[in-house]
Amino acid sequence: MHTHIDSNAVIHPAWLRLTHWLNAVAVVVLATSGWRIYNAAPFFPFELPRVLTLGGWLGGALQWHFAAMWLLVVNGLLYLTINIASGRLRRQFFPLSPRLLLADFMAALKGKLAHADPRRYNMVQRAAYLFVMVDCIVLVLSGLVLWKSVQFPLLRELLGGYESARRVHFIAMALLVGFVGVHLLMVALVPRTLVAMLRGR
Repeated sequence: MHTHIDSNAVIHPAWLRLTHWLNAVAVVVLATSGWRIYNAAPFFPFELPRVLTLGGWLGGALQWHFAAMWLLVVNGLLYLTINIASGRLRRQFFPLSPRLLLADFMAALKGKLAHADPRRYNMVQRAAYLFVMVDCIVLVLSGLVLWKSVQFPLLRELLGGYESARRVHFIAMALLVGFVGVHLLMVALVPRTLVAMLRGR
């Protein structure tokens, strides 16, 4: 059954498009500057290619990282507040059925996941976007421990200490970068989703 979508119908309102693209900028800056910070004191047996890092030196990377941190936090709070207040969070992301999620995931692996109506998220999209919301919260909380460890002793202990918080922060960012990679792949497979995020229609 083909679903007809009015070409003038609003799929993504202006506030959603704005917060989406601001988040994209914040994540790119945070990831690349964060990799430079990691390289200054790596805790895994590898370093990341310098060409992929931002800041040039540790001090410069920290400045970029803190600037993007505020963008992510303020923009993320705006996104969540409007989503919750408007009821969009409940409408778009719930209910989340494990059975339907598995079915949609298997369909995605076979390249047969339906995108007939861009106004509605399938189960894979719902799970992925909810994961990103939680992952960003983990990033911010672990980042607070790294930034102001003394001021957040309880949070530091909940994360297993300062060094453990560093690893949690790194892994959470790696998962976010992984999501972005999959997200870009999906956009390449269904280009009209990019048009909708640019035009809103």
